[in-house]
Amino acid sequence: MSFQPTPADVSVIISTASTHSSNEPSLATERRITPSWSISQLKGKLETMTGVPPGSQRLLFKSPGRPDQWIEGEDRQICEWGLARGCEIEVHDTRPPAARPNFEDLSSVEKYELPPEKYESLSNSVLAWKKSQKLGRFDPNAQSPEDLLKEQVAKDVEAIGKRNIKLLSRVIILPSSPPHIRRGTIRYIGPVPEIPFAPLKDNKKATTEDGHPLEPLWVGIELDEPTGKNDGSIAGKRYFECSGNNRGVFVKPEKVEVGDFPPLDDDLELDDDMEEI
Repeated sequence: MSFQPTPADVSVIISTASTHSSNEPSLATERRITPSWSISQLKGKLETMTGVPPGSQRLLFKSPGRPDQWIEGEDRQICEWGLARGCEIEVHDTRPPAARPNFEDLSSVEKYELPPEKYESLSNSVLAWKKSQKLGRFDPNAQSPEDLLKEQVAKDVEAIGKRNIKLLSRVIILPSSPPHIRRGTIRYIGPVPEIPFAPLKDNKKATTEDGHPLEPLWVGIELDEPTGKNDGSIAGKRYFECSGNNRGVFVKPEKVEVGDFPPLDDDLELDDDMEEI
């Protein structure tokens, strides 16, 4: 018997026919195909790439400069279609859409959540690294969220008194320099529970020693121009009335300057301040 050399593998593109209006294939990958494979063997290999069972595959052979051809005959070899580098085999799924698995629907996929106690026992986690570096809440010198809240409230009270912040006062919002100046009238001074205090996780509430709520203070301002972020209400709770939408804003007391500021023209375009809600 004469020696029969093994056919060299050929690199071809494997794609799946589009099931969307965009006509873009849902799969396109380059794979090496052995020319002596039967069509039955080829379909078995393609199932692992496309998820389409061999019995539901219909293959379209595409070769540059030649008409597309449907591949027929389970026992024929793929080399009979002129297999060459740059060719493409497009897999068509003959199953009705309802019978095809929807891999994009994750609603029925069981999600694994690592139990907190398991995560805390890991030695190669971010939490373990923070512990070893004594960062964040593991810093023995770090302030507790409650202490940070008390500090913030004291800072707010001091700023309100020092800046003479009172209801109906005319103000500008800092930082402010021409032409980016926003002016308005103070309509509210006090806590806004709907705005969370970041250090307190899960919107946890804190209280004073006598049981009263401990919350940061905000200044609600009705702006002269519609450059605000609300209408005087947050999360459905109204704190003050505005003459129109987007004329309300809540800022920290240290961002307020009281003075004799006449209203600006309504058509003046101004930028938002990142330290406001």
